Amino acid sequence: MNESPARFDVAVIGAGVFGTWTAWHLRKRGQRVLLVDAYGPGNARSSSGGQSRVIRMAYGPDEIYTRWSQHSLLQWQALFRDIDRPELFQGTGVLWLLERDSPLGRQSLDVLARCDVPHECLDQASLARRFPQIEAPSGGWAILEPGSGGLLAARAVQAVATDALRAGVALRIAKALAPQGAGCLPALHTTGGDIIRADRYVFACGAWLDGLMPDLPGKRIFPTRQEVFYFGTPAGDQRFHAGALPIWLDFGRDYYGFPDIDGRGFKLAHDRHGEAIDPDSVERLPTPARLAAARDFLARRFPALSGAPLLSAEICQYENSANGDLIIDRHPGFDNVWIAGGGSGHGFKLGPAVGAYAAGLVLGEPATEPRLGLAAKPTSQQRQIH
Repeated sequence: MNESPARFDVAVIGAGVFGTWTAWHLRKRGQRVLLVDAYGPGNARSSSGGQSRVIRMAYGPDEIYTRWSQHSLLQWQALFRDIDRPELFQGTGVLWLLERDSPLGRQSLDVLARCDVPHECLDQASLARRFPQIEAPSGGWAILEPGSGGLLAARAVQAVATDALRAGVALRIAKALAPQGAGCLPALHTTGGDIIRADRYVFACGAWLDGLMPDLPGKRIFPTRQEVFYFGTPAGDQRFHAGALPIWLDFGRDYYGFPDIDGRGFKLAHDRHGEAIDPDSVERLPTPARLAAARDFLARRFPALSGAPLLSAEICQYENSANGDLIIDRHPGFDNVWIAGGGSGHGFKLGPAVGAYAAGLVLGEPATEPRLGLAAKPTSQQRQIH
């Protein structure tokens, strides 16, 4: 075996958005940090890979996520300014399309007002005037967040990792094995025969979390296959490009999407949880049935894109907790091991806040959000967070 010549204060397992930000915050607080990932920061197999992710403030009644989104957007933007990469945040605005009597919409308005988030409420007539390219549902309305937008996902994670490494975080490409024993974990082994020694460990390994935590009571992470399509917009037509159309969400019909950014095409993604996925081995090819359903939705909600050519597709995964809440907690079997995961399709935006909260727990700060603990999670799926 190859034992690491250095002993670290903290080893963070997983270099997705949660792991990189946790390592970043720990280093800022003076810790000697090792970041470990089987494939590298923001890789295509991870839930943090892909072209783009939404950052929005509306979360129904779940004020913690609105506040964490506010905090996170400021920190994303500050980092991008510091590294001269402002384009990694695309300030398109975010439009939430809602049914007539949507309780999530009404609850969101209350929380947005309480948190002083700039927003507009658009009735169907206003929506049609502002965004005539959208065929709004009868009686529907919308919430527009002009200050929200999108993050260029894989590139953003890699930028956080690069900044962390510049500050002194070490990176190792290796596949960790599940920790053995109980009490205090003395070391972590890898499939390559390496031994990693640290005083404390954070497992922020997304869809791989259950496999590395076999002693947790019940199944905690449910990775699902999610299909994303990029459609071509009509030649010379700017209505579906950033600047003319915001990022939009239509949770009543389980879709969300992006205007054309970087010439990739009009992004359309299915939000309903797909089939179970093995992130290591699955072949990431779109299915004819999901593509047909996406085209049907496109024809109804964006009629001018009916028949638009498919330019490309991505297969990513959600790593769902049972109810959609994040999981940030100490491992019940190890005194010096913490878990950060359960992004559940909405967590990417929250990376800076998750990293700050996880780093605080590791350094002895009290847990202030009991709903994020393992004890608050059921072990069968019942999605509650959107």
